[in-house]
Amino acid sequence: MKVNDVILKSVVRGVVFIVFTLGMYLFFAGHNAPGGGFIGGLVLGSGIVLLYLTYDIETVHKGMPFDFKKVAAIGVLLATGSAIASIFFDVPFLTQTAGYYNLPLVGEKHLSTVTIFEAGVAMTVVGTLVTIILNISEDD
Repeated sequence: MKVNDVILKSVVRGVVFIVFTLGMYLFFAGHNAPGGGFIGGLVLGSGIVLLYLTYDIETVHKGMPFDFKKVAAIGVLLATGSAIASIFFDVPFLTQTAGYYNLPLVGEKHLSTVTIFEAGVAMTVVGTLVTIILNISEDD
């Protein structure tokens, strides 16, 4: 019997957009409010896992051709690199700097180096979460 999952796929398209938007909000709100790289990464990873549950692995890989092991490795390098970079500027370990910058089309925004660290954490969490789920789902 052929499964008709048109409703599921249609609903998931909208839900995944909402989940990804929430994940990005939590990521960017993290250094000023509750949230950050870990929680944002978990929400983004759960959206990707939802896509894997709804569609098959080959379909998701066509739309997202990432090796999530490499995503996790790049995230670890980014987080540790931003932490170690403070040593080269002769300031204490994990020191952050911040400032207000005038960005084109956006205006004046507050940017901080902690965002780079949080991006590394988020990439590590997403890469690890999706890699674990894909390894669990593999057939022997």
